[in-house]
Formats: sequence, C-alpha cells, structure tokens
Amino acid sequence: MTINDGERKRWSNIKTCKTKSIARERKSIMKFAKELQSQMVPEWRTAYMDYDSLKSILEAIETKRKTTRTPIQRKHTIYRNFSGLTRKLSSRSVLSEMESQIPDKEFRQVDEEVKFVAPVDDLGELEVEFFKKLDDEVNKVVKFYKAKVEDVMNEANMINKQMEAFIAFRIKVHDPPSNFDEGLEMARLASEVANVSHISVSSPSRNSGTSVIDVIKEEESYHEVSSPFEDDKEGVKNEPEIEDIDKSKGQAKGKINVRHAALDILDQVKLNNPPDTPRSTFIRILKGPAQNDLKFNRYSLKKIELQLKEAFVEFHYKLRLLKSFSYLNMLAFSKITKKYDKISTRSLSASYMKMVDNTYLDSSELNKLVERVEDVYSKHFAKSNRKKARNVLRPKARRERHRVTFIMGFLFGCAISLIVALILLLRAYNIWDNEHSPKYMDNVFPLYSLFGYLVLHLIMFAGNIYFWRRYRVNYSFIFGFKEGNEIGYIQVLFVCFAIMALALSTILANLDMERDPVTKDYNVLTELLPLGLLVLLLLVLFCPINIFYRSSRFFFITCLFHCICAPLYKVVLADFFLADQFTSQVQALRSLEFYICYYGWGDFRIRENNCRESKVFNTFLFIVAIIPYWIRFLQCLRRMSEGKKAREGANALKYLSTIVAVSFRTANTLNQSFAWNLAAWITSGIATIFVMYWDIVIDWGLFQKNSKNKWLRDELVIPHKSVYYVASVLNLLLRFAWMQTVLKFELPFMHRQLMLAVIAALEIIRRGIWNFFRLENEHLNNVGNFRAFKSVPLPFQYEDDELKDE
Repeated sequence: MTINDGERKRWSNIKTCKTKSIARERKSIMKFAKELQSQMVPEWRTAYMDYDSLKSILEAIETKRKTTRTPIQRKHTIYRNFSGLTRKLSSRSVLSEMESQIPDKEFRQVDEEVKFVAPVDDLGELEVEFFKKLDDEVNKVVKFYKAKVEDVMNEANMINKQMEAFIAFRIKVHDPPSNFDEGLEMARLASEVANVSHISVSSPSRNSGTSVIDVIKEEESYHEVSSPFEDDKEGVKNEPEIEDIDKSKGQAKGKINVRHAALDILDQVKLNNPPDTPRSTFIRILKGPAQNDLKFNRYSLKKIELQLKEAFVEFHYKLRLLKSFSYLNMLAFSKITKKYDKISTRSLSASYMKMVDNTYLDSSELNKLVERVEDVYSKHFAKSNRKKARNVLRPKARRERHRVTFIMGFLFGCAISLIVALILLLRAYNIWDNEHSPKYMDNVFPLYSLFGYLVLHLIMFAGNIYFWRRYRVNYSFIFGFKEGNEIGYIQVLFVCFAIMALALSTILANLDMERDPVTKDYNVLTELLPLGLLVLLLLVLFCPINIFYRSSRFFFITCLFHCICAPLYKVVLADFFLADQFTSQVQALRSLEFYICYYGWGDFRIRENNCRESKVFNTFLFIVAIIPYWIRFLQCLRRMSEGKKAREGANALKYLSTIVAVSFRTANTLNQSFAWNLAAWITSGIATIFVMYWDIVIDWGLFQKNSKNKWLRDELVIPHKSVYYVASVLNLLLRFAWMQTVLKFELPFMHRQLMLAVIAALEIIRRGIWNFFRLENEHLNNVGNFRAFKSVPLPFQYEDDELKDE
C-alpha cells in the first residue's frame, strides 16, 4: 500500500503542528519560571514553591512516556486518593487521603505530616515522586504564609491600639476640655466608644464567623470620632447634628462620662522615646529620666502623626507582599498541574486547584484588608482624598527615562573625547619634560585628583548596583531607600560622567604652563577653575530644589550627618556603610585639606605653596587620615552598647588598630627614621592581618570549613565559585598597598603625586569589590531569617505592653 503525496503532506503538517505546540508549551513554561524568579520577594525565595524541581520531574516523566510504547495503566481510585482531590486540604499533606486505600506500610505519621515511604505498585515511580513533592510544596507554602499572616494580624492589633491613643491625643490637642461643648459632641461619641473596646482580630478562616476584616472595625468608629477636626471632601468641616441630642441633665452627664472614658486611654500610655537622637542619647548616658510624658501640643501631634504614617506605609507594603506571595504560588501550582495534565493526558488540574483554593493560601480576605487600610489612611491622614492616600501607600517605581540614558551616553562620549584631547596635548607640547611640570604636579594635580577619586568611586558603585540587581541582592531594602526612589546604576553613571566631563574640561583649560613674562603670574581665572568646580558640586549636593535626584542626595546628607555626629545617633547599615567608604577615601580627604591650604595660605597665582612646611598642615594630615576610622570606632561602640555584642567590640578594636597603623605610617612619611619605619611595619602588619580576617570571614561570610562549597559558604548568589576565590585573593593583595609608603617604592617615570594617586585608586577598587560581597552576605542573612520588612518605631507604649516586655 502506497501513500500518496497528499497523505504524506497531511501527516507532515500534523507532525509539524505537534512539534510547534510542544515548543510553545516549553517556551511558556520557561517564561513563567523566569517570571516567577523575577517577581518573588528575594528574602522569601526559599519559601516559594520549588517550580524548577517539579518541572524537572515532569520532564523526566515525559521522557519516560516517550520511550515507553505502552502507557502505564493505573487505578483511578488510588490515583485520586493519592493526589488529595477528595478532601479539603488542611495543614496535613494531601497524601493523607491514601491512608484508607493502601496498606499502612506505605505511609507513616511524622510530626503531624504524612510522609510517603515507598512507591505504590500501581503508580509510576516518577509520578509518585511528583505528587509527594507537590504535597510537600503545598504544605511548605501554606505553613509559611500562615505564619506571616499571623504576624500581620499581631501588628494590625498594635496599630489599632496606636490609632486608639492617637485619636484621643488629637481630640485632646484640638479641643481641650475647657473649650469643649459637651452637649454637642458627646452624642456623637456615645455610639462609637462602645465599639472601641470590642474589637477582635482573627485569622482568616472559612469556617469561622470572623475574618481579617474585623481588624480595622475600630477604625470605622474613628472616622466619625475624628471627623469634626478634619475637612471633608468639599473642604468644609462636618458639623454635628443636634436634632437627636437629649438636653436632659442626666443624659448630658452621661455623655461627659463617655468623653472622659474615651480620653482615659491617655492615662495608660506614654511616648516611645528610643535612643536614636542626640538628646535621647545624652539622657541615656547620664541615666536621667526618659522624657516619656505626653505633651499635648501641635508639635507632638505632628510628630506622632508622621510616625503613624510611616507605620501605615510599611504595614500596607507588607500586605502587598503577602498578596503577591499568595498570587504567585497559586499561579505556580496552577501552571504545574496543567503541565501534568498535558503530559499524562488527564484533566485533574481543576480539581486539584479547587482543593488548593480552599486552603489558607487564598488572599481574598487580605485584599479587603488592604482596601480598608487605604480607607483608614485616607480618612485620617489624607483628608478623605483616597487618590492621595493610594499614591503614598503605593508609590510607583522610578521610571527609566530614555533621555537620562541618552544624556549619560553623550556625557560619556564627551569624556572619552576630552581624554583623547588631553593625551594629544600632553604629547604635542611635551609637557612632561617642561620645566614647569614639577610645579604643576605639586600644586595643581592634587586639586584635580580629588575629582578622579570621586569618579572612580562612582563607577565602582554603579557596577555594584548593576550586579546587585543582576543577582537579585535587595540593596534598596538593605540600605533603607524609600520605595520607588532608589537610584539605579544608570543614574549613578549619569552623575559620574557629568563630573568627569566637567573635570576634564577644567583640566584642559588649566593646562597652561606659560606665565606672564612681566607679572610672573598664571591666569587667575583658570587657576580658580578647580575651586569653582568643587563649589559647584557642593551647591548641587545641598540644593533644596527637586533637581538631580533630591531624595538620594538628602539620603546621603542624612547618613553623612549621622556619621559626623557618631555615636549620638542609632547606627544603621547605611550609616556605617558610608563611613566604610570614607576609610578608602583618605587621600581624597587630604586633597580637601590641600584645597584649604593652597587657596587660603598659598599663592595660587604663581602655583606655589608651603603646606608641607606648615606644622598645622602636617598635624591635620594625621587628623584627616584617622577621622573615618574614628567614626567607625565610635559607631562600633554605639552598636556594642545597644546590642551587647562582643563582635562589635572586636570590630572596634580592628578600627583602633588601623588608626594606630595609619598614624605611624603618616609619621614615617613626615619623619624619615628607622624607628618610625619599624613602628609602621609592625603596626601595619598587625592591622592588615586583623582586617583581612574580618573582610573574608565576618564581612563576606566566607572561609567556612564545613561549608558545602569548599572554603566558601553554603549559599552563594554567583554561580561561579571561582569569582569568590579571585575576589579574596585580590582583596588580600590590595590590602598590602600600604607597603609602598614604608618601602619608599618609586618609579623614575612617575611623579610622587601620581604614585599616591595610583595607590589611592587601587584602594577604591578594593572597596568596590568589598561592597558587593558585603551586601551579598547581608542579603543572605536576611534571606535566612526571612527579613523583608524594616521595623518602624511606634509612637505610643502601653503600660500593659511594657509589663509584658519586662
């Protein structure tokens, strides 16, 4: 029997369509796997459904079915009971359904979880493995989600109590008892106060009469209590209705008692005054009484309101993350079960997902809670403007604008062109062999090297941000950036290349080696260009106008102020991270000192200075060099006093040893003698060993002997282990850059100032490498503890809560 061309073509088309369908399906699966990875909360990644492992099992099942000519026959009843489709899933595994259908030897009870022990004869081994893994993933996800929802419920209860005190405080401030018309307002309060003491917070459950929506019933009563003191949507204050007011003396007295009962809550609370400000720190040091008494004024009310706003924003963010967690896992379970249906030619995903829908993982009640939180915020903090409230509670991510990328690229091109022009001018005019060249290197080059250090540091930081994003290190959460305002590597490079282009332009303008033959002076205007550029950058940094990334600039200024005022402020990661950056910019700080000396006491018109001969200047060489290390030393002492951690004390000793080493190296540079050189060798060697151990073992978390990754750590974000070994060796080598100062190593073709600049640049590069792995380790610590939220201090503290803490 022969097959004609038409028949052959039809079978070919069928085969092609089938191949394309399989390819589309595989592409869809791969696309969802990447989407799941990109949208999951980085700190919770181990709590999400393990989609890749389930997908790999299904791929093995599909491969086995293709290699087997006859499909494996299975008993439908056993399959249904095994997959848990006949009973609503609780905290037990869905495999518990098989207990009544198969011999007891196949299962056993371990810690309230049904564990599959041996495969069922009538099922394929891979399918048994798939459903066992699927059941474990359901249990894992539901258990984690339930624990997080319970934490949210506890926090909702705390916020309820905070709002209760806040409303009473606001009533007290806006309408003190002496000016309050009891007869008009008490009728409004009487019907609402009763609800305040009957608020119940419960977990979402389909079998109970309560839901998570009960959490904010108290806020419903707050709307009415606080409305006389807030403008309505039309901007007119709500007036109390007086038709239903009972004017009898007995009921009026009862209304007064109701108001007093509403304000009695203030007798049970006091202000939280954590030691995070200079004033509170001094009080703590002097062991004076904490200023926790309530002061009923508008300033205190404004401060409390700001704290509660921040608490609401963070609480709303937690709810949104939980919603996303629920949605992504539900979608993942749906995708993987549909994939199983296509491989096994069954239609069981709908039944399985119906069972999953009835678990604790359903987020419908959480959606309602999110809406109510927005409603409460709009009524109390946004004058009933829901759109304004949503903009605050749901900040939009920073949009990547193409014009920023275009301008960044244009500035980069300008910088490259200026570098080429500078090299050509140096060669054309043979400036290196010019008789005025040493004077230029001693007086002008240190001024411009400051901008070189800054540009290099920004380039390294932009690279850090790029790789943090690529490997999903949540740097914005670790640093505490405001959601939607975190700066990206494109923005950092834009600032970097703008500074680079301006600095190179001023260098070309100031590359004048000829003096006026009469006055023997250089052009005053060009000699002031470095100072003008420095002043311009400082003006932009402190500019209050909303230009050039104001939120990021103010964040930097705040952290800088906390560093300067150490240890008066509570130390967070962003503060000591910035102080660590300054420890690698000692030469830049000395350049700032040179600016003051050169333009203040030198004669910049003839490019001469006597700074090196000044005792004041040499004294400040010591002071400026140890300031960053001294700040870190004080920060470590502050953290040690708060956390009582011995590690912080050891860290303080590390910076103290570095201060001693830097001081002896500076003294050896200024006073050439064997004694100073020997002291510099000894102190620098001890400090280097100390800091190298701290970098690798403590800051990076590497060099763990029993790690599954040899001499590294168990969790790594970079798949290539060699990167960690290379980074460790580079950090070790670059730590010995200080040896140049004690060995007096110099190259004949390189000026001393240029050699110092190269050594400083190597230290900046080392710091850039350190930055990535330091934040990677911090991120992995957050992942290990599932820390995805920052803690927001609440304004009020209840007496009963204080007793519980004690």
